[in-house]
Amino acid sequence: MAVVPNTIFSPETAARFDKLASIYPVKRSALIPMLLYAQDEVGYVSDEVVAELAKRLDLLELDVRGVLSYYSMLRTKPAGKYNVQVCTNISCMLRGGFELLDHCKKTLGIGHKGVTPDGLFSLEEVECIGACCWAPAVQVNYDFHDDLTPAKMDAVLADYAAGRGKDVK
Repeated sequence: MAVVPNTIFSPETAARFDKLASIYPVKRSALIPMLLYAQDEVGYVSDEVVAELAKRLDLLELDVRGVLSYYSMLRTKPAGKYNVQVCTNISCMLRGGFELLDHCKKTLGIGHKGVTPDGLFSLEEVECIGACCWAPAVQVNYDFHDDLTPAKMDAVLADYAAGRGKDVK
């Protein structure tokens, strides 16, 4: 395993990466979990993240960027403090997912993958988030909100803006 003396990650994440690189028969197989953990810690996959993960896994930066560009759940730009993911897959679509997405675009003043000027919200249209029985559904960071209407979505956004969202500590 490549030694990375000046890591950009916390000691816990760096240790997790060391372990991931050692448990797969082919080190490259650890790349996707490492990208996800890095994104959780840094907020997005920056050039510095790409460079360090390439070193850790003995890959070219181009190899890391190739994987990074393939997966839509990986971001190369910072998201908002609250990342609003609106599902538009079949169940949500049939129950108003596109209307909910359009409402969020209008309310937040941003489009797909956009970030509000204050950095509070980002918005994404996503595929199934596994809440089909309660469609239409939205995920804000790691919290689900379901059976939504534009009015209910306004209340969800207002709660997060006021620091009262489900995941707000």
